[in-house]
Amino acid sequence: MSSSEVSPAPTDRDVTAHAEIRRRIDTLIEALHAKDLDIIARCYTRDVVSFDVEPPLQHAGIAAKLDNWKRVFAVFDTVRYEMRELRFTVGDEVAFGHAFARLHGTLTHGAATDGMWVRVSYGMRRVDGVWLIAHDQVSVPLDIASGRGVVDLEP
Repeated sequence: MSSSEVSPAPTDRDVTAHAEIRRRIDTLIEALHAKDLDIIARCYTRDVVSFDVEPPLQHAGIAAKLDNWKRVFAVFDTVRYEMRELRFTVGDEVAFGHAFARLHGTLTHGAATDGMWVRVSYGMRRVDGVWLIAHDQVSVPLDIASGRGVVDLEP
């Protein structure tokens, strides 16, 4: 788009969809803080595919996604999840977005952890009028020379 072109104004549908998606992500974050797997499950499609930083290469289906969170919750006494710069592009039935996120809190043995900032991408589907996460991917940048993930960056 050239500097003389004007972006179309967002429609009421766009504004509503963005607000609904943001509420879904906020609900997920609140559920993570509460370690509430039932509410977490309601944020995802049943056939969610997740590419997380932990093995395996993918977590396919809601049971696998919840098992992944159970493993996280087993090492955290208190969980905090912070998100920055969340952006979405929204269509009628699908949306995609990205943000920076950080999982941190207090471990079960009492030590606090600052966690690390990661990149997160979301693929959302509108199912029966409700925006749900159908795909998520969490990653860290790779130092190609060493083959190691870079985990000390901040947004």
